[in-house]
Amino acid sequence: MSKIEIKNLMFGYDTQGTLLFDHVNLNLDSNWKLGLIGRNGRGKTTFLNLLQNKLSYQGKINASLKFDYFPQKIENKQQLTFFVLNDLGVTEQWKVERELNLLGTDPDILWREFTTLSGGEQTKVLLASLFTQTVNFPLIDEPTNHLDINGRKQVANYLKQKKQGFIVISHDRKFVDDVADHILSIEKSNILMYQGNSATYEEQKKLSDTHEEMENAKLKKSISRLKQTAAEKAEWSRSKEGEKFGNPHAKGSGAIGDKGGIGARAARTMKRALTLQKHMQRDIDEKEKLLKNIEYVDPLSMNFQPGHHERLLTVNKLTLSYPDAKRPLFDPISFEIKQGKRVGIVGPNGAGKSTLIHAILGDFAGEITGEVIQPKNLKVSYVRQAYEDNRGTLQEFAEAQHLDYQEFLNNLHKLGLERNVFTTRIEHMSMGQRKKVELAKSLSVPAELYLWDEPLNYLDIFNQEQLETLIKSVAPSMLIVEHDQAFIEHVTNDVVELKN
Repeated sequence: MSKIEIKNLMFGYDTQGTLLFDHVNLNLDSNWKLGLIGRNGRGKTTFLNLLQNKLSYQGKINASLKFDYFPQKIENKQQLTFFVLNDLGVTEQWKVERELNLLGTDPDILWREFTTLSGGEQTKVLLASLFTQTVNFPLIDEPTNHLDINGRKQVANYLKQKKQGFIVISHDRKFVDDVADHILSIEKSNILMYQGNSATYEEQKKLSDTHEEMENAKLKKSISRLKQTAAEKAEWSRSKEGEKFGNPHAKGSGAIGDKGGIGARAARTMKRALTLQKHMQRDIDEKEKLLKNIEYVDPLSMNFQPGHHERLLTVNKLTLSYPDAKRPLFDPISFEIKQGKRVGIVGPNGAGKSTLIHAILGDFAGEITGEVIQPKNLKVSYVRQAYEDNRGTLQEFAEAQHLDYQEFLNNLHKLGLERNVFTTRIEHMSMGQRKKVELAKSLSVPAELYLWDEPLNYLDIFNQEQLETLIKSVAPSMLIVEHDQAFIEHVTNDVVELKN
C-alpha cells in the first residue's frame, strides 16, 4: 500500500487568470478505486497531469509510485495493433491476450490495423495494455467514451475485479457507481472526498446542496442589504463633499463663510465614509465567495431552420462494405426522416454507426448497396466523433465556420465554458471543453437536418440534461448515434439497430 500525499496544491493556467486548484490538501490510498468526477473544465484531466508531474505547480505532491495514463499517446496508428502495443512497452503477447479475454474481446484484433478498430475496440486494447504492467498506478481518463452499453458493462466488471487501485474519470454515473469505492469530486470552489460510490456521493451532495441553497438565500439578502447601505453611504459622502465648496443647498451645510472649517469637516467625513465603504465591500466580497457549489444551468439555443421539404432523408435497403471485406458492416436497413422527426442509430461497437453517417454525407470510400436519398442543397449540421482538428481562438474558429460569433459564445457559456477560457486557443482546451466547441458550432449553424455522432461523449450530466431539454422543446429533424440508451429513448421518435 502506498500513499499519494498532496499539500497546499495551487495551480492555474496563465491564459485563464484564475486558479483551478487553490491550497488543496489530500491524502489518497493507492488501494482505493477512486472515481474522479466534476463538471467539464474543472480540472479533472489537469489533476491527473499534475500527478504525473507534467505541469508546474505550487505545493507538494508526494508519491512513492509511478503512474500510467489512459488513453496512451500513439505515434503510428497505421500499423498492426500488436505493434502499436509494442511501441507502448507491451512485449508479452500472452499477457495482453489474457486481458482482452477478461474484457470479452477476441484477441485476433491484435492482428488488425489499429485504425480499422472501432472506438470501443481501441479503448479495450489500450486498457488491456495498461493492466499488463501491474507495478504502476493506472490513471484512467474517460474510458466509457465510444463504448456501447455492453462494452461499458464489460469494462466496469473488468475494473471491479482488479485487485489494484486506480483513479478513473467518467461522466457515466452508473459506471462510476459500479467500479468506485471512493469519490473525489471537483466542485465549483473546492475538492471533496467521499467514502463510497457515486450513489453515496449523490445522496450527500443533495443534502449539502439543500443546506447550501438555504444559506445562499440568506447570504444574497445580506449582500443586497450591504450593497444598498453602501450606496446610501456613498450618496451621503458625496453630499458632504458639497459642503467643501460652500453649497448652501447641500444637506447639513454650515455657514457659507466658514469654508476652511467646513472643508476640514467634509474631509474627515469623506475619509470615514470611504473607510466604511471599503469595509462593506470587503464584507460583500467575502459573502459572495460563500455562494459556492450550487450548479446553475441555462437553456441552450438551436439555429433550426425548417425548409419546405417534407422528407429530408430516405435510406432504402442500405448496406456498406469496406474493400476486400468478407461481408457488409451491417444487415440491410431502411428508414426515413421527415420534417421534425428524430431517428436514433444504435448497435454494438464496430457495427458501422459512424460509417453510416459518412455514407449519408457522401464521404464513404467503400462499397454502397441500396439507396441514400436527400433533397439537393439540404442544410446539414454535423457533430463529429473526432474533432481534434478544431484549432485557433474562438473568434478565428467562428469566422472560419461562418458562425454568428455572439450566438456561438452564448451557447458555449451556457454549456459551462467559463468566460476566462474564451481567450484560450481551442487546441489547448480540455477534451470536454473542445467537445463543447464542436457542439456549440453545430447549434449555431443554420440547419434543416442535424447529424450527431455520439454527442454525449465528454459531457457531464448537466450538459446531457440541457441537450435533452433543448431537443424536446425545439423538435428539430435529427439522426443521432449514441450509446446512452435513456437519452435515445427520451429524444427520438424511432430507433434503427445495426446488426453485424
